[in-house]
Amino acid sequence: MTTDLTLKTDRLTLRTFERSDLDDVLSYYSLPEVQRYLDWKARDKSEATTAFEAMRRQKRLTRPGEILTLGIVRKLDGAVMGHVSLRWTDATAGQGEIRFAVAPIYRRHGYCREAVSAVMDLAFNEYRLHRIFAVTAGNNEASARLLRALGMRLEAHYREHALFQGEWDEELHFAILSREWKRSEKIHELARHKVA
Repeated sequence: MTTDLTLKTDRLTLRTFERSDLDDVLSYYSLPEVQRYLDWKARDKSEATTAFEAMRRQKRLTRPGEILTLGIVRKLDGAVMGHVSLRWTDATAGQGEIRFAVAPIYRRHGYCREAVSAVMDLAFNEYRLHRIFAVTAGNNEASARLLRALGMRLEAHYREHALFQGEWDEELHFAILSREWKRSEKIHELARHKVA
């Protein structure tokens, strides 16, 4: 999978970014509540545009160090709601890191969970990764809830490990193994029946 990739879910299309997506991405990427958690910091439109162009080039995952970034597009109206990235971190151990960002107006509707789940399916089923991990800020409760809901376990909580804008920062490290992900796909809630 070395060219433009597209994944479809019930409500979303996940695809590589197009030049025409710039304004939609800038509308959420430059918000302070989103910026705090991103790698590519953007203090102005120029820096946000540079970050967007970098994400547009992240179209393949063929060797360690590469990143695949897909825009999260709502099927209903074509709105670009955010993005999800998969970085191949280690070939020998078959590890990857997942990251995501969603515009605040699209949160709490299950879109991010649907998108991240689709990319984790891709990571485990197509790229045959063994382990996926995610890192989130200690105060990012929504992301921590999402990662737990996807079956990821909290492996580490780094307390006051770095200074960020004059305050001590905390990180939460989550992970899931391929066999755990595949097992969770097969688990379904059973209807509970009372017996006489």
